[in-house]
Amino acid sequence: MNSKRWYVVCWLSLGMVIAYMDRVNLTSAMPEIAKNLHLDEEQRGMALSAFFWTYTLGQIPAGMLVDKRGVRLLYTVGIFLWSIASALTVLTTGLWALISARLLVGLGESVVTSSSLRYIRAHFAENERGFAVGVYMTGTKIGPAIGLPLAGFLVANYGWQAMFLIMGLGSLLWLGPWLGWVRGDDPAALPTVVGNAKNAESVSLADALRSRVMWGIILGTYCYMYFVYYCMTWMPQYFQKTHGMSIEKSNWFGGVSFGGMALVAALGGWAADRIIAKGANAILVRRSFTVAGFVMAALQTLSVFTESKELMIGLTVASLCGLGLATANYWALTQTLMPGAVPVAIQNTAANLAGIVAPWLTGWMIKQTGSFDAPIKAVGIWLMLGIFAYVVLVRRSEVPAEAALQHS
Repeated sequence: MNSKRWYVVCWLSLGMVIAYMDRVNLTSAMPEIAKNLHLDEEQRGMALSAFFWTYTLGQIPAGMLVDKRGVRLLYTVGIFLWSIASALTVLTTGLWALISARLLVGLGESVVTSSSLRYIRAHFAENERGFAVGVYMTGTKIGPAIGLPLAGFLVANYGWQAMFLIMGLGSLLWLGPWLGWVRGDDPAALPTVVGNAKNAESVSLADALRSRVMWGIILGTYCYMYFVYYCMTWMPQYFQKTHGMSIEKSNWFGGVSFGGMALVAALGGWAADRIIAKGANAILVRRSFTVAGFVMAALQTLSVFTESKELMIGLTVASLCGLGLATANYWALTQTLMPGAVPVAIQNTAANLAGIVAPWLTGWMIKQTGSFDAPIKAVGIWLMLGIFAYVVLVRRSEVPAEAALQHS
């Protein structure tokens, strides 16, 4: 095993922090940008979802390229593209210019998850993988936890243009250690064998899509990420509009929620690994943690049925933290059942279909109803469907035959 593998996992987590900071910076800037560009709630939702159009469409091609070209080149090109595009948001003069910048950010970030999980599978065995994925996935929570308050601070004190320049160009500093630690001869930087051969390391696109378990993962992942992207794009405005918080205070609460989720994600992955190391069935353990996370997340729906401001805020924060139980385990479960970058790419496509739908649909529902009650109830429905997906559909017997050969 590569002696630097834990350093690289931590660095990949930092890469996710940077990616998510560049993903949520528009959320913090949106009140000011909307005021300048005269955007209504539906147009705001469209702009917030634009990132996910190219990010989602790019997932499967990116996964196939990662299998073909390795992680080193793809990640390098990706972070360069999204960082420059984020910085260029300062040139925005209208809705479609803003959308164009976000499309480029989404295209650049489309390589991140496939590359990162490809590296982890190449360097970590089953009873280590949950914690490794958990450490990596903390970046998806620390990013919003840091990014929301940081972007809010920069917008409030220096303006939204300065915020995009600082956060966009600053992302490029990540490249130095990445290129130094992951050399061209690293197993994850080399092409992957795909198909039915005995030495295959990845399930093909056609085989994956023929499996019911893949469709269960698609549904469950969509439901998980619908809630996450609702929180990333609208939760600060929920705190502002419903509870009268300032931009800085609402972003602080958002940061606390995602920070708690990051901690629970790492602990959940570690705890599952320890149980598996003692001989428990890896699929059952990871699926149980995943379902528990969905149940905890559904607590937010209860906030619709109380008049207590403190309880509403508490349920919102607790639900996002609780979902962390699923974070590492539902990604690690996919790699246990269906190895390779292509299944990850399919899963991340589903994740980011939610990124397209959740911001826009939430904005539309708020515009139609004048409150956040309908969007919060919609989140609850999706989470129940996610529980169904992991209880009923994601089972070992439905995995393509060649994937079973790779169970480790």
